[in-house]
Amino acid sequence: MSEFQYLSGFGNQFTSEAVPGTLPQGRNSPQRVAKGLYAELLSGSAFTAPRAENRRTWMYRRQPSVVVAGTAHEPLAHATWKTGAAMGVDTPPDPLRWHPSPVPDAAQRALDFIDGMHTIAVNGDADAQTGIAAHLVLANRSMQRAFINADGEMLIVPQQGRLTIRTELGLLQAGPGEIALLPRGLAFQVLVDGPTRAYVCENYGAPFRLPELGPIGSNGLANPRDFLAPVAAFEADAQPIEVVRKFGGSLWRTRVAASPFNVVAWHGNLVPLKYDTANFMVIGSISFDHPDPSIFTVLTSPSDTAGTANCDFVIFPPRWMVMEDTFRPPWYHRNVMSEFMGLVQGQYDAKPEGFKPGGMSLHNAMVPHGPDAEAFDKASNAPLAPHKLDHTLAFMFESRWRFRCTEFALRGGALDAGYAGCWAPLADHFEG
Repeated sequence: MSEFQYLSGFGNQFTSEAVPGTLPQGRNSPQRVAKGLYAELLSGSAFTAPRAENRRTWMYRRQPSVVVAGTAHEPLAHATWKTGAAMGVDTPPDPLRWHPSPVPDAAQRALDFIDGMHTIAVNGDADAQTGIAAHLVLANRSMQRAFINADGEMLIVPQQGRLTIRTELGLLQAGPGEIALLPRGLAFQVLVDGPTRAYVCENYGAPFRLPELGPIGSNGLANPRDFLAPVAAFEADAQPIEVVRKFGGSLWRTRVAASPFNVVAWHGNLVPLKYDTANFMVIGSISFDHPDPSIFTVLTSPSDTAGTANCDFVIFPPRWMVMEDTFRPPWYHRNVMSEFMGLVQGQYDAKPEGFKPGGMSLHNAMVPHGPDAEAFDKASNAPLAPHKLDHTLAFMFESRWRFRCTEFALRGGALDAGYAGCWAPLADHFEG
């Protein structure tokens, strides 16, 4: 079987088997599963959640997840992975920006996906199932262990290097311009092909879903068919492996006799997914002025307040700018929502020089921000002919909760101390 085969659709009830004749017919958990396998259910929602929001997957595996060998879980220290607002530090109400952090040389410091996790900003509370963490991953070697996150799902945005992600349900591959969404509680392993940098949103709240389209209609933004789930694939010669679990903001490890990657068949709708942002159908103005940036929402994690997200995942991809008599970059702005931003590739139109691929910025609730002086001058005097913003991809994790930065973010050396200076040349030209 080819390693990278995919099923298409977001929220679909998928069925996949690596060995024909494995899946039970008409029964989820028969008295005896075919081929000597075990039935196991992974629930991503309460049993009584509404049908449209109920997420679960039945797995048929060589050994169940309860099979462990050796000792019980023991703590695993991690200096730079933080969870929830309580693990942040006092953060000033300033616009903040970070230069790209280099990936360490593997000969000097070997870092896999877990070791290389550096939390930049946190909010909410994983136990209360609210909020997110925004992380930067700097990795230079593949994982030799498996990881299970009980605190939240993980949205991975690769910026440098290509990731192969082995999951219990099969294999995904994602590189810059693509994203991977890994459900809470699912075992996975990240393999890299060299120095790797990625952004990660660890979502403690409601699972990401596609946003409603409202007056846009039935087509637009991210289409369900463009999200790809893996087909069933299992390790033929499964060996004992270390498993790391994130549980209540702490990391724990143990050795297991049964590799978690032993699922021969599965069916359900709680699945890992990949998505190519080149398939995003951009909506924009063709007359004047700007629609709100919410039209760039790929995925949303709703909160208990309608229309106010726990987290929106928003992208700014290549797109045409055609509006007349309009200042085309983002306007100067203060927002009740908090905005963590990253640049995957190219140039961001509001910050043509200071915001580099691999960099980050944070504009917390009601912190003013907008185009730098260079972008303002250029956009104020440019001929307003149709123009395509090309070879660019920025994104935003936008949350209703205020972010607290981590000690690493504020003291780790990448913070741009001169960021606010980009607005200093914006003089008072009032002619009244």
